[in-house]
Amino acid sequence: MKPLFYAHPFSSYCQKVLIALYENGVDFDYRHLEEGNAGQELEALWPLKRFPILVDNGRTIVETSAIIEHLQLHHPGPVRLIPEDPDAAIEVRMLDRIFDNYVMNAMQPLVSNMLRLEAHRDPYLEAEVHRALDKAYAWLDTHMATRTWAAGHAFTLADCAAAPSLFYADWAYQIPPAHAHLKAYRARLLARPSFARAVDEARRYRHYFPLGAPDRD
Repeated sequence: MKPLFYAHPFSSYCQKVLIALYENGVDFDYRHLEEGNAGQELEALWPLKRFPILVDNGRTIVETSAIIEHLQLHHPGPVRLIPEDPDAAIEVRMLDRIFDNYVMNAMQPLVSNMLRLEAHRDPYLEAEVHRALDKAYAWLDTHMATRTWAAGHAFTLADCAAAPSLFYADWAYQIPPAHAHLKAYRARLLARPSFARAVDEARRYRHYFPLGAPDRD
């Protein structure tokens, strides 16, 4: 039986896993959360209703990094997203958490704030988020100065996390032109066929972005 992937194409974390699925040509059943009973099915499987989740051979896997590790173990393909070398794997996992926690999750409060009634929005939040992203962008720009992909020359789990994180964060608070290495890395990610496919599949949902999707990418 094919694995079932419960997801929405516009979700950054769903795109993170889609990149892994597409990189290795995994045959899966896409349970689109706006179609049929997929939303109710997801809630029955995972009452917290956070997505994506993967159901494979009777097992429900939650959290994107764990899903990608599961895919590598049970549905391997030509692209090894977590290195076999333990030290290299530690760096990949570290960078995965940096992109999730200090780029995507740092940006997310801007979106959440905009979804509130105007009278209830935090007037100080934007400046706080911008300061946090400035620090992350600066560190990542230096980190990417001598690298093609986040962990070196090979495309890994870290890049699966980086692609949607930098994609949406740049929409919310644009990467400064001075960070040329980081901007070039974001462009390479957008050109990667697996992520380009995920971006194209989500285009019709861009009106969902509460900060307004820019006329680029």
